[in-house]
Amino acid sequence: MHTRTLGHGIDGTGLEVSAIGLGAMGMSQSYGPNPGSREDMIGVLRSALDHGVTLIDTAEVYGPYVNEELVGEALEPVRDEVVIATKFGWHIEEDGRYTGVDSRPEQIRRVAEASLRRLRTDVIDLFYQHRVDPAVPIEDVAGTVGELVREGKVRHFGMSEASAATIRRAHAAFPVTAVQSEYSLWTRDPEAEVLPALAELGIGFVPFSPLGKGFLTGTVTAETSFADGDIRSTIPRYTADNRGENQRLVDHVAALATARGATPGQIALAWLLAQEPWIVPIPGTRRTARIAENAGSTAVALSADERADLDSLASRLGVAGDRYNPDQFSYVGR
Repeated sequence: MHTRTLGHGIDGTGLEVSAIGLGAMGMSQSYGPNPGSREDMIGVLRSALDHGVTLIDTAEVYGPYVNEELVGEALEPVRDEVVIATKFGWHIEEDGRYTGVDSRPEQIRRVAEASLRRLRTDVIDLFYQHRVDPAVPIEDVAGTVGELVREGKVRHFGMSEASAATIRRAHAAFPVTAVQSEYSLWTRDPEAEVLPALAELGIGFVPFSPLGKGFLTGTVTAETSFADGDIRSTIPRYTADNRGENQRLVDHVAALATARGATPGQIALAWLLAQEPWIVPIPGTRRTARIAENAGSTAVALSADERADLDSLASRLGVAGDRYNPDQFSYVGR
């Protein structure tokens, strides 16, 4: 797999990663019971390198904590060959519930030290603010991460689900290397303001849920039943009625995939890769076969007509349901 470069750190060095990354969250939470054991997930994580995937994404809040521990154990033997991204910014209670955001400088430092231990490493490659904390000036957040960079504990600073205005303020205080937000064929929110700002500032973009939490692969339909603990059961877009409405979008992608000898997921990822050379999607999976499939999207070159068709797909067909519920939206873009 070829590589891509996200934005640059304080020393001017870009962060080089695989064109497709791997989101590890689902191995520990949000999609119901894991069909595999811990040993299985360690095998899946290590198999990513076999398919050229070098960017692995986790966070302290996934689990919480256990996802970082899993990633740390799996990647310790190949640490020098991978780029590990993790995140800070939530207030996590003793019982594991997260009850709001917390990006106070002292909290950022506590999270960094704990994440380093769980990840079994002496440096975090990419340290994201998971959600913007309106009680803490973003300049203070950027400055604290900058101190961690100068101390050699972090290499690059990232942000997640932040507004363009907040990104600009943060970047003025300390270089932002990458911004992470939801972006896919049916979630186009970043295109209005965030992507133009990133292009101007030279910041990379890392779309999460690039396959619509599985829907764009064609494996989720109106008849699908979500298991207990599956986050999709809390999101308006994934009600049975809205999935039925949105099926025509997936059918369109699937028809193109059949014509191209690809899978619907590969078409969705190829479209993202074609948007900008500094976009690196991080689809999540718990299966090695999916890692191989997702990596194969880098070989799918869409024609200009195919790209134009996909570009207008959501506006032509419409998308039923919001991507978050009101509570989830309350943490976005502040």
